Amino acid sequence: MDRQIFTDDHEAFRGTVRTFLAKEVEPHYAQWEQDGVVSREAWRAAGRQGLLGLAVPEEYGGGGEPDFRFAAVLAEEFAAGGYPGLALGLHNDVIGPYLTSLATEEQKRRWLPGFCSGETVTALAMTEPGAGSDVQGIRTAAEDHGDHWVLNGSKTFISNGILADLVIVVARTTPEGGAKGLSLLVVERGTAGFERGRNLGKIGQKAQDTAELFFHDVRVPKENLLGEENGAFLHLMTNLAQERMVIAVSAATAAERMLELTREYVTEREAFGRTLSRLQHVRFEIAEMATECAVTRAFVDRCIAEHAAGTLDAVHASMAKWWATELQKRVTDRCLQLHGGYGYMTEHPVARAYTDARVQTLYGGTTEIMKEIIGRSLLG
Repeated sequence: MDRQIFTDDHEAFRGTVRTFLAKEVEPHYAQWEQDGVVSREAWRAAGRQGLLGLAVPEEYGGGGEPDFRFAAVLAEEFAAGGYPGLALGLHNDVIGPYLTSLATEEQKRRWLPGFCSGETVTALAMTEPGAGSDVQGIRTAAEDHGDHWVLNGSKTFISNGILADLVIVVARTTPEGGAKGLSLLVVERGTAGFERGRNLGKIGQKAQDTAELFFHDVRVPKENLLGEENGAFLHLMTNLAQERMVIAVSAATAAERMLELTREYVTEREAFGRTLSRLQHVRFEIAEMATECAVTRAFVDRCIAEHAAGTLDAVHASMAKWWATELQKRVTDRCLQLHGGYGYMTEHPVARAYTDARVQTLYGGTTEIMKEIIGRSLLG
């Protein structure tokens, strides 16, 4: 089916992204996976190519284009290439909105130019060893000391944690405030008491650095408060729909990529004197996955269009996120099965896709959390 949501400008941008991937990502990706981290030069190259800060106003060095469809194109092309390690979506679409919508004029001029050039890599530090999706369980705390806060605590599973120059930390600034006692504090690289733990080993997305972060009596100036004091919960909830949409877009595309690779494989691979595609079971498997992908694509595209228009609600974003990521996981597993032993070999794309896909149903809100959001909207 023809997709109706993109214009010629979006497709021209798609060509730019593909050129960037071919030149700056594909030749280096295997090394990044071995290193467990993407090179800083890749971030700077993305900045030079205009792939960072798409929605940031031009006066701060950004693209000045708030249309979410450009972000969707970027997510699709990275997923189609199988390159989740360079986390531009996290930088642009998750952290970017905090800086553009909450930062003061002084903060924008201090942080956004580097954000857009790739000189400043960003991270969002919310998850803790004892608090994942439940933000009320956050223990990292900041005490008010007049012109600064003193921050203590730890975070884990932080994407971009090793490379990050600017970390937005979710911290408790009112001890008894529950979810309403949290604030966003920006901690900059080199701040005394801010330490990084190990680069965590993962079963997939190995090129994407994921770290533990520690804060020991870190002095955070009041000028680094992002948004309203004790307003973090509302700020976080406001931006979650876009984060979940980016994940959904990449998941739907990744499933389509696996389906196409597998379709090509079964038409070439022979068994019992004929190609696998001649076996009814294989044809049924391909038919089922193609139908599931097509139906998912129709819904995700509708959500992309509504989010670009500013009309997508949190419930439908949650639907898109859990459905598309579970589809990606399911399709990748079935495609690996159809590849047989080759699918289990790490040098084969389907093997890497299998382990890369597993986290999609976890971060950005687990499938179970998505269902709870949807269920509450229907049943109260």
